Amino acid sequence: MLNLPNILTLSRIVTIPLLVALLWWPNWAFGYLLAFALYCLMGITDYFDGYLARASGAVSRLGVFLDPIADKIMVATVILVLTGQGYLRGPYVGDIHVIAGLIILVREIAVSGLREFLGGIQVSVPVSRLAKWKTTFQLVALGALILGGAVNGPPCELRLETCVPRPDQGIHLIGLSALWAAAILTLVTGWDYLRVGLKHMD
Repeated sequence: MLNLPNILTLSRIVTIPLLVALLWWPNWAFGYLLAFALYCLMGITDYFDGYLARASGAVSRLGVFLDPIADKIMVATVILVLTGQGYLRGPYVGDIHVIAGLIILVREIAVSGLREFLGGIQVSVPVSRLAKWKTTFQLVALGALILGGAVNGPPCELRLETCVPRPDQGIHLIGLSALWAAAILTLVTGWDYLRVGLKHMD
């Protein structure tokens, strides 16, 4: 059970509290830089645990169970912390970007429930290419938001509940744009999963 791929997967779960600690202070630029490096390292382990498991024939039930859970916990944690620290806030529309984060979180919970239901009746739903693009946009979005915090600090100054954009927020805007792209793909792929599930809910 404790082969190298599973250890890499477990390392992502164990590292999440450290990632949260580094993101907790929105004005701590060095902390966000360390968080970005840690986030990238966690993304690398996400690739290599699956690659090593397949290459070495070490795919295990524990790994199949833990890998998607580790990914979902990491994504949900980063979205929640960045929301709390004001990093899902943008110029002109303020906190509306939180909706993109909510769409991603709700979809992950719903799809997890659907997968559990379909698994119980021995129906598998392969990951589509569109779902992989969704994951890519999602990882890029969160990474860009963290990096933006390291380079420029929080995206807005709060004055009387109004978001006053700071200059040079290009990285942050890339992150928000990628987050919306991920949210849109999340709705599309979530509907695909739901259609399969509805066919087996007679």
